[in-house]
Amino acid sequence: MITIKNAAAIRKMAQAGQLLATMLRDIVPLVKAGITTLELDSWIADQLRQNEMVSKTKGYMGYKHSSCISVNDELVHGVPRSSRVLTTGDLVTIDVCASWQGYCADMARNFFVGEVSEAARKIADVAQRSLDKGIEKARVGNRLGDISSAIQHEIEKNGFEVVRDFAGHGIGKQMHEDPEILNYGTAGKGPLLQPGMAFAIEPMLTDGHYDVYVDRDGWTVKTVNKRLCSHVEDTIVITHDEPLILTRLNSQTEHNLERMLP
Repeated sequence: MITIKNAAAIRKMAQAGQLLATMLRDIVPLVKAGITTLELDSWIADQLRQNEMVSKTKGYMGYKHSSCISVNDELVHGVPRSSRVLTTGDLVTIDVCASWQGYCADMARNFFVGEVSEAARKIADVAQRSLDKGIEKARVGNRLGDISSAIQHEIEKNGFEVVRDFAGHGIGKQMHEDPEILNYGTAGKGPLLQPGMAFAIEPMLTDGHYDVYVDRDGWTVKTVNKRLCSHVEDTIVITHDEPLILTRLNSQTEHNLERMLP
């Protein structure tokens, strides 16, 4: 069942989203050659504590970290480690889900380590555009399949493939709520979108075939063909107007909340 969030819940989710967006803006100078993914995770954990946020990944099914950091052919759920040292040319995805006063926001962004290849820039750009296209369809009167179809179309028209094994999800008090939000599908199908629905929309795409596998650590998902992949994510809320993107910095967030919510 898809839960409908009231204005009070959405305000807490919005605060969580703005805190995460600020954190991933501020981490940019740290994502450079020579730093380890464990050091980045430690910085994130400290930022969460300072902002009175609770990591929703640490402790989840035994996971030990406050973020997932995936590099190059790692799609999602990359485990931070001291042996994973970033080098020039790496394409890095940092994914963080945390709650503030009991309500969650979830986001992922791509980062470049120094000068990267044109292929890395292209796949990251298409990932972001596909996310934007999906969010554009997150409007009252549309159906869930409209979001999925828009993401798939943008990815495939640019020559990439959509990962089938993982998907976006509803979000609220819990990190994962109904519904599952596939990154492929048919427009006009699925549940009708209503104000107060909150989604974590997260395109996942590969250069070459979409087959992926879970590495020996039990978490890190990698491409079978060892080629680049990309994953980006925003938490959004369906309103009576345009979709409200909670995980993008916006000085008008509070104004938009007042204008868009019941």
